[in-house]
Amino acid sequence: MHDQFISGAGHPPPPHAAAHLESLNPAQRAAVTHGDGPNLVIAGAGYGKTRTLVHRMAHLIDRGVEPESILLLTFTRRAAQEMLHRVGELTAGSCRRVMGGTFHATANILLRRYGHHLGLGANFTIIDRGDSEGIVNLLKSSLGMGGAGKRFPSRRVIFNLISGAINKSTTIEQLVHGDHIHLIEFIGDIYTIAQHYRQFKLDHGLMDYDDLLVHWKRLLAESDRARDELTSRFAHILVDEYQDTNQMQADIVRLLASRHGNVMVVGDDAQSIYSFRGADFANIMRFPEQFPGTTIVKLEENYRSTAPILQLTNAIIANAEKKFAKTLFTSHSGGIRPHLVAAPTEAAEARFVVETIKKRQDENISLDEIAVLFRSGFHSFKLEIELAGHGIEFDKRGGLKLTESAHIKDALSFFRVVINPWDNLSWNRILLQVDKVGPKTVQKILAVLRESDDPFTALAAYRPGPAWKTQFDLLTTSLEELRAPSLLPSDQFERVMEYYTPVFEKMYFDDYPKRRKDLDQLKALIGGYGDLQSFVDDTALDPPETTVSADEIEGRRRLILSTIHSAKGLEWDTVFVIGLAEGRFPHTHAAFGEQWEEERRLLYVAATRAKHHLYLTYPRTLMTAERQQMRAAISPFLREISPGLYTGIDRGGAATQPLTSEYDRDPAGVAPVAKVASARTQFKEGMQVNHAFFGLGRITSIPGPRRVEVLFDRHGSKILHLDYARLEVVE
Repeated sequence: MHDQFISGAGHPPPPHAAAHLESLNPAQRAAVTHGDGPNLVIAGAGYGKTRTLVHRMAHLIDRGVEPESILLLTFTRRAAQEMLHRVGELTAGSCRRVMGGTFHATANILLRRYGHHLGLGANFTIIDRGDSEGIVNLLKSSLGMGGAGKRFPSRRVIFNLISGAINKSTTIEQLVHGDHIHLIEFIGDIYTIAQHYRQFKLDHGLMDYDDLLVHWKRLLAESDRARDELTSRFAHILVDEYQDTNQMQADIVRLLASRHGNVMVVGDDAQSIYSFRGADFANIMRFPEQFPGTTIVKLEENYRSTAPILQLTNAIIANAEKKFAKTLFTSHSGGIRPHLVAAPTEAAEARFVVETIKKRQDENISLDEIAVLFRSGFHSFKLEIELAGHGIEFDKRGGLKLTESAHIKDALSFFRVVINPWDNLSWNRILLQVDKVGPKTVQKILAVLRESDDPFTALAAYRPGPAWKTQFDLLTTSLEELRAPSLLPSDQFERVMEYYTPVFEKMYFDDYPKRRKDLDQLKALIGGYGDLQSFVDDTALDPPETTVSADEIEGRRRLILSTIHSAKGLEWDTVFVIGLAEGRFPHTHAAFGEQWEEERRLLYVAATRAKHHLYLTYPRTLMTAERQQMRAAISPFLREISPGLYTGIDRGGAATQPLTSEYDRDPAGVAPVAKVASARTQFKEGMQVNHAFFGLGRITSIPGPRRVEVLFDRHGSKILHLDYARLEVVE
């Protein structure tokens, strides 16, 4: 089963269990000892939310609440397991009868016990995603949709649309119009499959993961008796990561607490970043409205980051349109300011990151205590190549390495056979792309190529079958053109795409628009190479197999590369956030409004992963898919931040110089320099000035006594506070 019900181990409660309250700070103690009624706990990153939930459950048990009347809802099995284990330690295991687990695991238990109120049997079978896609595929075939030679969405995409409509409380049609507009002609067919899919599950006593939530909500909304039994049984409800709930999960919580209102939800509005999964930011914001009389407790003491990092992360979220205002602080004294690094190119940005990682290693910071975070998986491609060149091992999370996605492997296989004509693995991949050619035919062709002194000549002489002759001839012609000695790697890429594009669009019909951006990145990447061999070598990122034992591999420490979404909940000593250029962060498709605000929260989540060292980097130029250099501005979220909160590093004039202590010289705090006289007595509009980090600019306005607005040549417009910014007048 996908999820499991979690329970603690049973022991008699200790005689003085309430002593654990002494270890809590005042805000945590207020949340833990809250009486009856709704309680919203706003807990930022590193502020002890798990500790608060654990002690809340222990406190309820200490004051005589029956453990079986407590329900803990989480988003991961591990979180529930950890919390109930810690509660067991505090109460000597008296939490044995607490029901705790994920929303789906809890729904499974309750539907088997109470589902008869809806006419549901207790012996239903839960099917996983693979089963669901298999059923969709069966229905697609039986209904005469798709099949050989027909363009039709894959079972994976069809199921994504069916499931997405449920989790996002929307319709399949709206999802298609939003993200899959190229599938609009199939909307009617997808609805037909969805209807048959629902009936198939009913006929065979099956439930998928979405059904568990759908029927749990139905149980509470449609059966008065079931709702009375469940609201009576669970006198206290606790929910972790409430900002990640979707509309259906929030409705379940509301219905469960409808009798008594004894619900504590813990979350951070500033960390709501999963709207693509259906999470609804509005749930945590409107909780006080849905539960009148809510007590709001804010956990504002941070236990993770140093004060300078915390000050900068507070500034990132300060301009959020909707938020619960917090006054965040830490008892961690000292620390250095975060670094804001401007590099001339993505390659220079990657070099800076690698140089600084090596410096941290020299200071005895373990590689696994360092992370590089980015908005999208392909943003790390340049860095991956740089790391490989320096022999730095890494694990990448939340996105594929450059050579791991199927369509990139397809494209690279053409370049690899040019470099090595006896690369049978790449030949196998190329030949399987030919329509009407199967594995058996490919093996026959490969046998001929292996025996030839020139595989390309042997391939051109091979006699194809009538059904696949046209595409095979096109392939051999394209390969002959690809080998022309006068071609640059960028020209060779164009030849490959002339052949591969129609193959690509057919093979990945359901989502090729999304995959195309990876090919565009490959195009931009190869444009920087003068010879194909260097490009192929640099993209061979995975190390060869070795004889290192499994135990040695387990103990090897690796750098972490991660998308920000996959980094949530984790922390490292040193964190780099790369690619902070406008159009990349926020994402180019993020319009002003909720999408824009979620991008801001995403940057906040990234920055709050750092404990001691934080580096925010961006390139001043980006390579477009057309291999043109495009000037890039710094992320607008960083333009809002006072320069006094970070140390600037400009790699434009020092790209070839090693890092020195000059770059890292930071005061212990963020103390401003001595105040200066009014800006109006020193500066005038139109005056040209120079800033140590932002470079040359011209004053456009003087908005305050000690503030000037400057339009910088490289960084755009910024408002500077003269107590922090030292400006020099350029004569």
